[in-house]
Amino acid sequence: MTALTEHTPLHDCRADFADELIALARADERIVAVCNDSVGSSNLIAFREEFPDRLVNVGIAEQDLVGVSAGLANAGYIPFVSAAAPFLTGRALEQIKADVAYSNRHVVLCGQSPGMAYGELGPTHHSIEDLSWMRAVPGIQVVVPADPAQTRAAVRWAAASEQPSYLRIPRFKVPAVTPEDAPFQTGRAVRLTDGGDVTLLAVGTMVSRALEAANLLAAEGIGARVLNMTFVEPLDIEAVIAAAEETGALVTAEEGLLSGGMGAAVAKVVAEHRPVPVRMLGVPTFAPTGSTTFLLEHFGLTADGIARAAHKALGSD
Repeated sequence: MTALTEHTPLHDCRADFADELIALARADERIVAVCNDSVGSSNLIAFREEFPDRLVNVGIAEQDLVGVSAGLANAGYIPFVSAAAPFLTGRALEQIKADVAYSNRHVVLCGQSPGMAYGELGPTHHSIEDLSWMRAVPGIQVVVPADPAQTRAAVRWAAASEQPSYLRIPRFKVPAVTPEDAPFQTGRAVRLTDGGDVTLLAVGTMVSRALEAANLLAAEGIGARVLNMTFVEPLDIEAVIAAAEETGALVTAEEGLLSGGMGAAVAKVVAEHRPVPVRMLGVPTFAPTGSTTFLLEHFGLTADGIARAAHKALGSD
């Protein structure tokens, strides 16, 4: 794995999401996009220009957004439902539960700008609860791509899947971290580095930071395994158990609420199968108002913060 530096190129996953959706729509007329007056922020302008009859804009009405999409799925279409993550998952949670999950409709829920990407807009616009909420609804596959390659792969995977899914599409730019030969398989994590002392398990925007933390730890003679836990649901239980058995200490990192998120899922597996020290990094409560950079630093969601958590898990801090 190539070391990340300050000169590593950064990429906008929203653009890759939109480009891949257009490519799918050209090949499959069942693909439709549904949004809540978010054509621009979802990067769907080009999709609308090429497929004006296959983009449905319900306006600022998220409950209708999901209900209409479930109806389209019932009629044989494959709807990609694109909206800001806090409003898609918060306002329409009942419809996601009843119309999509309980009814088992092939709807692809695309949460745009999740985590604390809206920065100064504050807690009303932060989507830190979405992973916890979506994990709690039976039947929803929860996917958090880490970079452009995984974003494109996730869009293709979701279109081919016969189950409802939730994709988290990041707002701020991230580096490419996925090896070219890495498979994208349901419920499988991607191992990015090897190491026998501690395992860093991360999702989405935290994956590149976990890799940076692994470099910091390596400089101290600590070998860190890095797992990109792309699927929060279903979780790669085998990879978690193997990490616990082979490294003996785990650190989880996510741009989301600690209660019920990826870290909680990992901790449950560890407690049931192979108890070892686990340190969970995430957001413990409503975040203060500030830039995304400030908020991530505030909660220790940085390379330094992950490295410090690793020391604590190892008992060396």
